[in-house]
Amino acid sequence: MKLIAGLGNPGQEYAFTRHNMGWLAVDHLVSRLELGRPQLKFRGEFWRARDCILLKPLTFMNLSGMAVREAFDFYKLAPADVLVIYDDLALPYGQLRLRAKGSAGGHNGLASVIAVLGTLEVPRLRIGLGNAPGSMVKRVLGHLTKGEADALPGVLDDVEKAVEAWLSLDIQRAMSRVNVPRNDSGGG
Repeated sequence: MKLIAGLGNPGQEYAFTRHNMGWLAVDHLVSRLELGRPQLKFRGEFWRARDCILLKPLTFMNLSGMAVREAFDFYKLAPADVLVIYDDLALPYGQLRLRAKGSAGGHNGLASVIAVLGTLEVPRLRIGLGNAPGSMVKRVLGHLTKGEADALPGVLDDVEKAVEAWLSLDIQRAMSRVNVPRNDSGGG
């Protein structure tokens, strides 16, 4: 069993903000897999597909680990069986970066997951937001620009391919396939 947790914040005001890229990724996967309406379980919205669980924590970003931990314990998973999908300002818009482990890099949602699982060895898929001048908070909690929104379907298709690689390949081969520069950044 594998767990895919897309991080974001509940509430209409956050629906299409950059900080909810993890949720948008899970929504895309749910739609592609035709999984229908979620169950409310593990402090989040939850779907099950074959040997895979999709989770959108409803605990707000900074407490995402609580929801991940409940699903993790229920299914008796290993940290390597969890893929956390979230936004990252350090990458150009739409660029993906798959990693097997590492620090939270300043992302509070991932920090929460790492803290409750007690290990840095949690696979993660970062979705680039691009870095722009000004307030970091305004950037991540801001809504997508027209260019970003136009590029979003392609970004989410790439996320889907990255998740498929993570599910079907060993982590090193999946990283080799996923961690390539995007040609169309959409951006700003």
